[in-house]
Amino acid sequence: MSFASDFRAVVQHRDFRKLYATRLAGQASDGMFQMALASYVFFSPERQADAGAAAAALATLLLPYTFIGPFAGVYLDRWRRRHVLVRANLMRASLVGVVAALAWTGVTGVALFATALVAISINRFFLTTLGASLPHVVDRDDLIMANSVSATSGTMASLAGGGLGLALHQSMAGGRGTDAALMLAAVAGYLCSALLACRIERDLLGPDGSVPTMSAGQALRTTAAGLAGGARHVWARPMARNCLAVLAAQRFCYGTGTIATLLLYRNYFNDPEHGVDAAMRGLGLVFGAAGAGFFVAATITPVITRRIGKPAWIVLALTAAAVFGFALVAPYEPPPLVLGAFLLGIAAQSVKLCVDTIVQESVEDAFRGRVFALADMLFNLAFVGAAAVASLVMPESGKSYALLSAVSIGYAVTAVLFLRTALRQPATASAPASAALQIP
Repeated sequence: MSFASDFRAVVQHRDFRKLYATRLAGQASDGMFQMALASYVFFSPERQADAGAAAAALATLLLPYTFIGPFAGVYLDRWRRRHVLVRANLMRASLVGVVAALAWTGVTGVALFATALVAISINRFFLTTLGASLPHVVDRDDLIMANSVSATSGTMASLAGGGLGLALHQSMAGGRGTDAALMLAAVAGYLCSALLACRIERDLLGPDGSVPTMSAGQALRTTAAGLAGGARHVWARPMARNCLAVLAAQRFCYGTGTIATLLLYRNYFNDPEHGVDAAMRGLGLVFGAAGAGFFVAATITPVITRRIGKPAWIVLALTAAAVFGFALVAPYEPPPLVLGAFLLGIAAQSVKLCVDTIVQESVEDAFRGRVFALADMLFNLAFVGAAAVASLVMPESGKSYALLSAVSIGYAVTAVLFLRTALRQPATASAPASAALQIP
């Protein structure tokens, strides 16, 4: 079924519409806030932008999803979920208001990042609550469609919020006052999301039944032990283990390239003091091209893997990233870099889709939840790690043939090592043996 038909099917449920509106308002506000935060930290004309600033911003955005996500459910099984939606929005509105005040006064450093980190951490509870609440607002047969519509629409709302923030930023005077004003607009969005959540019946979203007998502390320890068990399960399955290693290596290389791209547009392609608006427009084009690459990968990967197998497509995608990532970035000109972002987007998403599928096929059902929680942590940590390393070795301009060569070699080495290990591994049970590894 198409997105449009799925949407028509699930939007007929009145309570789904209420939860859906809460999600859209909240995630659009997320996009607006994150755009304004990035603008203030990285694109303020009066502030020198370097890899350290980019690394700090990315860590603030990603670490909550890395460490809080696996443990959020422990509390959501104890708290009334409608209350979580309301209070999480109110707390985010308060904290983002504080960040706006800090931005207005020109504060940076620990105070700003710590406050933003807490605000984004609360967002993890908000999103997890939305997912846990869906079975309470649609019929069981409609749940898959509701998940698809909600996740897709939430991503689109976040992108729309960021795009609107960028458009408003371009039309306003710029500077920290503009960034603070956009953060206050996000505050208004969070308050709107809280009001929309208040329309939902008090006990509708659960949790059902009594509070679990296990204490929160015991549940947290149990969750940590479960993650450790998932790690042991993956380690005993070489194909799944190797695929997760590939995902981490690819994400590290991609993260390094992302930091370099930010610096190139901020400090090399444009005047660091007077070219901020042009830098933001250029980066919008790059990230749009990468997003288009993700979409193309989602379209072609199922077709290609049916012909040559998932391991072969991983190897080819990594090889293409090594070749085109160097060839199109080396001129250090915007047009080929945009094309490179598109092709690297295809490669990155192709690897992610294949790895996810192989891991699903390789691990037992009882461990899949824990394994994918670990995979998400690894996915984000590799990106943050790349940002941290880049902050130490990358020049302020972002232009470095040595680092570009290292990233391309990283892609190539990952492809070769995975090819060697994949040739030694039998095909997964759910895939035809002839498709285990076929390199055309």
